Amino acid sequence: MQAQGTRSLDRKLTAILAGGYSPRDFVIADAKDADMSTGLCSAGPRRDAGGAVVGYRSRADFLQDMVDQIEQGDIDILLASASNAERLADEDRLGHEVTLAVRANDTTDIWANRGATYQQFPSRPFRTASLPRVRRFCDLVLYSMTFTNDIERDLATLTDYREFRAEAADLGVRHFLEVFNPAVPTGVNAAMLPAYVNDSIVRALAGVTQEERPIFLKIAYNGASALSELAQYDPALVVGVLGGSAGTTRDTFELLHRTEKAGGRVALFGRKIQNAESQSDLVRLMRRVVEGDLAPEGAVEAYHSALTDKGLTPQRPLSQDSRLTDPVLLAE
Repeated sequence: MQAQGTRSLDRKLTAILAGGYSPRDFVIADAKDADMSTGLCSAGPRRDAGGAVVGYRSRADFLQDMVDQIEQGDIDILLASASNAERLADEDRLGHEVTLAVRANDTTDIWANRGATYQQFPSRPFRTASLPRVRRFCDLVLYSMTFTNDIERDLATLTDYREFRAEAADLGVRHFLEVFNPAVPTGVNAAMLPAYVNDSIVRALAGVTQEERPIFLKIAYNGASALSELAQYDPALVVGVLGGSAGTTRDTFELLHRTEKAGGRVALFGRKIQNAESQSDLVRLMRRVVEGDLAPEGAVEAYHSALTDKGLTPQRPLSQDSRLTDPVLLAE
């Protein structure tokens, strides 16, 4: 079991909550829990020498990606499924700085099997992982929720979260809270959706005492204004963003840059890292962007130079990879 307070995550959160934040305290998490969403495709595509997709990589590849990120030393959290996290812990592959986290629940809106239509329906609560069994090797988990502006569904979501919190507190398990934007019609005006999500989060946590509160949030980036509103409301609630779709390399660096400037203090990127031609170079440059050493545009150029040095074929030419494609980023 990893000791709390001795790893970079705990040191950084302590600095942030004490009001002593500097960009070096920004928390970067590699979200390698996609096997609980996309199943066999979780390790990403397998490509030939020319960059064409020829299938999918294996679980062994996926585990090796995790080990490589741990050993490189640029991430603070490795998020994985319970089965993969257990393997890493039992094989003593976690090092001394990275904090292991496990996805505690797999609500139906993350089910993305090939050919499935689950994500066309409102989210329903569900948990595969057993907290007592996870507690043997890990004391930090991710809990996920989605609000849909439907009384019965949101009551079920919040009831399940209440039960989880009580169980986690009894076991000494910490959690961070992921809140997705709804992917189905909710009756909420699109322009009001960021406000609806912010209010839903604050309302849901208002009755939660310190023992059961999340150590930070993981939410969609709904623009700098919405992120800043939430971050400024309660400095004791650390706000982080999720990565969303892979997008371009510019999208990755720009999202990170804007998040930090708007008061976000954590980035948890999954597909943006996993689908990169060189995960190690991407994460290394993410750290340089968030600490102000490189602007997003310069980081894209540096990334492509690194690919050239390694003889790797980029998925997109530099001119295309330097463009913003994320609708939220483009709208600002």
